[in-house]
Amino acid sequence: MIELYTFSTPNGRKASIMLEEVGLSYNVHKVDLTQGEQKKPEYLAINPNGKIPAIVDQDADLTIFESGAILMYLAEKTGKFLPADTKSRYQVIEWLMFQMGGVGPMFGQLAHFKRFAQENIPYAIERYEKEASRLCGVLDKQLSDRDYICGEYSIADMSTYPWIAICERLGVSMEEYPNLKRWLETIQQRPAVQRGMEVPS
Repeated sequence: MIELYTFSTPNGRKASIMLEEVGLSYNVHKVDLTQGEQKKPEYLAINPNGKIPAIVDQDADLTIFESGAILMYLAEKTGKFLPADTKSRYQVIEWLMFQMGGVGPMFGQLAHFKRFAQENIPYAIERYEKEASRLCGVLDKQLSDRDYICGEYSIADMSTYPWIAICERLGVSMEEYPNLKRWLETIQQRPAVQRGMEVPS
């Protein structure tokens, strides 16, 4: 059994989408970031970085934090959504890292400065809007000749989708990125994605 520690953020939803896609049984433990629960000693014992998500695989006696590591672990555990051949595997890994190092941090900063910062800082908002738009452009080009980021549906798509799903709320119009918009609409139709996006309820 997998124990999932998560909250209703794009990073948290990556893990629940993957768990739904691979069909593993899991229990949900809501870690309420608004109440600072991620900083409690009992959670820091699971994830010393005090972030979500994290999982505990009871069957393997293994604890994993960082969403990208969780996706890779679950892919290897189930043999799904991460190719076996070296070339295809590393293409998926590099686009997973693109999300982890680019899309997530830049969109996260944009969300912070547009929605949560105590003061309006136009320079910060403009900086992160431009970078979010640039990253959308990179994805749009990658998707110009394929259905999914690496051709076949993979953990690269699962990691990126929850962030792109909030684009328009952050002021980044999908109309400028027709390939990315088509990809977004395709993934939105997957039942496992729909279920994963509702975790925690």
